[in-house]
Amino acid sequence: MASTAPAKSRPSHRFHIDQALLTTCLCLLGIGFVMVASSSMHLGVKMADDVSYYPFKQLVHIILGLMFAAAILAIPMKHWHRIGQPLFIAGLVLLLVVLLPGVGVKVNGSTRWLSLLGMRIQVSEVMKFISVIYMAGYITRHSDHVRYSIFGLMRPLMLFSVACILLLLEPDFGSAVVILIIAMGMMFLGGARLSPFVVLVSLVSSAAAILAYTSPYRLKRITGFIDPWEHAKDSGYQLTQALISFGRGEFSGVGLGNGLQKLFYLPEAHTDFLFSVLGEELGLIGVVLVIGLFTALVVRGFAIGEQAEQAGERFSALVAYGLSIWFGFQSFVNMGVNMGILPTKGLTLPLMSYGGGSMIIMCGAMAVLFRIHYEVTELHKSNVKGVQR
Repeated sequence: MASTAPAKSRPSHRFHIDQALLTTCLCLLGIGFVMVASSSMHLGVKMADDVSYYPFKQLVHIILGLMFAAAILAIPMKHWHRIGQPLFIAGLVLLLVVLLPGVGVKVNGSTRWLSLLGMRIQVSEVMKFISVIYMAGYITRHSDHVRYSIFGLMRPLMLFSVACILLLLEPDFGSAVVILIIAMGMMFLGGARLSPFVVLVSLVSSAAAILAYTSPYRLKRITGFIDPWEHAKDSGYQLTQALISFGRGEFSGVGLGNGLQKLFYLPEAHTDFLFSVLGEELGLIGVVLVIGLFTALVVRGFAIGEQAEQAGERFSALVAYGLSIWFGFQSFVNMGVNMGILPTKGLTLPLMSYGGGSMIIMCGAMAVLFRIHYEVTELHKSNVKGVQR
């Protein structure tokens, strides 16, 4: 006679994916790939006599990024908390290594890359990710010092200043600014009092202004930004060509693949100025769509952080906030540079610009957000089951 006893429920191993975040990331990756293909086909013919040279490499970058993200997804957040300090030291070592003669790869006058298995890894991108992990761990361990002591705010910034000095030697002023914004933004969200925080921001802003005005090439970029048409043949050249791209695009664009600026005029069209090509070919519609996607990504990242904080996962919450600040600020700077709102900076558009190292690191960073969402969801389910029992 068959037993009528209810079967024991088996534990579910289903990984809970944040559908809104996944859709946003896939849309950015897809649009980015299409625009990289559109903006680089002529370069492929010039470089390798192959129209698919850059699109194929970018597809490989995306696949490698997704594979790296899958590996990162399997790492529990408690492990990131434990290795934050050694990771930061490793990041500083990488910043030193890239400056060694014959080791770092020099491109357009800057030594920012390490060559690994035929791929260029931009060390500053790795350092941004490490900075988020380290800062979240520091605030979690020293929350009282961050809230009530000016020294508690200054201590991590002393280490970050070392990283920024090494970045400035590359030189990579833009990444140094991003890292400082990440650190200060996380400290503010971590509970830093407003008055010492404002003083700290003022000091950092003053230092950045001094660095900008005492460096000839940075000053040249600022003057080109203030009046690009006056310097259209030298320091304002990239910006004027980018503005022409947006002007040609108007509301609906000239059509995918029909842009002219990328062919003859706009330098770095498939990397730093990809957004300008998008503006020309897809017009205001494409620009608003991409801005909306990045806004959705940042909003969702902060929402995941808030859920983690409500669940008592302080470290995970701060990591989610830090990653959201990073992606939000860097995308704002890239788009702002393209549209003439900010001076020219060599920062990629997250998940969209051409580049292997950048794509892999940013896919990995997104995987950490998915991991936080999963752990918070599992914790919530466990709490609900505990209450029901």
